[in-house]
Amino acid sequence: MKEVTRSSARPEAAGSSGGGARREERKAAQRQKILDAAREVFFRDGFMEANLDEVARLADVAKGTLYRYFENKAELYVAVLSENGGLFEERMREAAAGEGDAAERIRRLGRFYLDHWSRNPEYFEIFWALENQPVIGALPEPVVAEVTRLWRECLQILADVVADGVQREQFGACDPWSVANLLWTAANGLIRTEHVDSAGRLRVRGLDDVFGEMVELFLRGLARPRGV
Repeated sequence: MKEVTRSSARPEAAGSSGGGARREERKAAQRQKILDAAREVFFRDGFMEANLDEVARLADVAKGTLYRYFENKAELYVAVLSENGGLFEERMREAAAGEGDAAERIRRLGRFYLDHWSRNPEYFEIFWALENQPVIGALPEPVVAEVTRLWRECLQILADVVADGVQREQFGACDPWSVANLLWTAANGLIRTEHVDSAGRLRVRGLDDVFGEMVELFLRGLARPRGV
C-alpha cells in the first residue's frame, strides 16, 4: 500500500510543478500583452491623457486584472519606459562598440541615434514628456526618476567613448560628461525641428545633412591640437 501511495504521489507532484510553470508562463504573457497595449496608448496620447480603460481593452483583460500587475498608471508607465529603454541602451552599446577610433565611434552613435528616431518617432515622445511638464502637468516622481536613469545610462555610453578618445590622445583634454551632454542636447534639438514647421524651415537643409554636420563640428572641437 505504501509503495502504491508513493508512486501515485510522484505524478501529482510533477503535475503540480508543471501546472505552476504554465501558470507563470500565462502570467508573463498576460503582463506582456498589457505592456504592449500600454506602449501603444502612451506613445499616442502621452502619460497624462492615456486611459487605462483603453489599455485594458487593447490587452483584452479586465481593468481589475491590469491592477493585479501594476498598481497605478505611473507604475505601468515606468515599466514601459524600462522595457523600451533597456532595448535602446543595448543597441546604443552595440553602436558604440566595435572597430574604429573614438571619432568614428561617435559618428556611428550619431547615425544610430538619428536612424532609430527616424524609424521610431513615437518612441522619443515618451522620453520627452519629462521636459514638457510645465505644459502637461507634473509627472509622478517614479516616472521622473526612471526617465532620468535611462538618460544617464545612455549619456554614460557616449561619455565613455569621449573619455576613451582623450585617453588615447585622439581628443584634447575635456570633461567627457559635459561633452556628451552637449552633443545629446544638440542632437535632440535638431531632431525636434522635424516636429516644428518654422524650425524646420530655418534649418533650410535636410535633417540628415545638418545632423551629420553637427557631429563633425563637435569632433573638430574635440580634436587634439597639433603639436600638443
